[in-house]
Amino acid sequence: MPPRLRAVRLPSSLLPTCTRASITPLVAPRLLPAQQRYASILSSLSDNKGAYNKRIRRGRGPASGKGKTSGRGQKGQHAHGKVPAGFEGGQTPQWITNPERGRGKYNPFKVEMSPINLDRIQSWIDQKRLDPSKPITMKELAKSRCLHGVKRHGVKLLARNPEQLTTPINIIVSRASVDAIARVEALGGSVTTRFYSPTAIKRVLSNQTHPAISLRASTDLVSLASRSRPVGASRLAAIPKPTLAALQSTTEDTKKSAMADVMKHIGSKYKYRLPDATARKDIEYYRDPAHRGYLSYLLKEGESPSLFFKPPGEAKDRKKQSARREAAKASADNRLF
Repeated sequence: MPPRLRAVRLPSSLLPTCTRASITPLVAPRLLPAQQRYASILSSLSDNKGAYNKRIRRGRGPASGKGKTSGRGQKGQHAHGKVPAGFEGGQTPQWITNPERGRGKYNPFKVEMSPINLDRIQSWIDQKRLDPSKPITMKELAKSRCLHGVKRHGVKLLARNPEQLTTPINIIVSRASVDAIARVEALGGSVTTRFYSPTAIKRVLSNQTHPAISLRASTDLVSLASRSRPVGASRLAAIPKPTLAALQSTTEDTKKSAMADVMKHIGSKYKYRLPDATARKDIEYYRDPAHRGYLSYLLKEGESPSLFFKPPGEAKDRKKQSARREAAKASADNRLF
């Protein structure tokens, strides 16, 4: 704390003793501003109520509430040692005799997606909260609060009240129903389904990953996504037109180099790259043109989306197989060991 009235002491000392006492109260307010006390809060800092729980001190007498037996009770296996979780004394456990069934049972293969309906999208367009001239991705849906959060496997487009959708849109989602695809395409729009991993969904919503373009994205998807810059990507310039034109090339080398330029361009803004489908079920789903999958361009003529069945033209030649087998057998007969 600074000493009080330090500035008054020097001029007052020059005055006679008799007048010093009478003048000082009049002059002091003009020479020095009003005293300010700064109350220290360091001595009264404390956590909010309920911020932490007090540590339980066991075996410290009856006043603590956990004295003597320390909360274990008297005798028995629980008091003397530890009991494994789920152990019921040797009898068949309940989780075996009465297993969990029905809707509450954990299913590791369950697909959880956030539903979005056509009537809600049209309502957001009417309110000017969605721009139909730009591609609509899960990021635009979450940013405009058309979706309140996205579940771990993405967004599925559904066709509730399809007649209410009157605006052509270009939408990119994880999955889409048949009726929703039919209604959107009847109005001149397009539906594209693409793969999103749970981690990629979090990164897309936090503006760390591009919402549509990946290494295996088709040329049409890259062109569609490059129409406008995504939400939050103000510093990302548009993909150059020569690069987009090179993607339309018929030669594979030109396409690869153009796609490398596109990914390099996107990598200048985004920290992470959008992953592609790697599991067999996911690849088969997004290879299917009926689902409007982003990998459907990989299908050859007469080929099935399934990775198990091959087209008749690629069936193995039986004669070559038998000739190879006979040659291997003949070489085996000539061996000494």
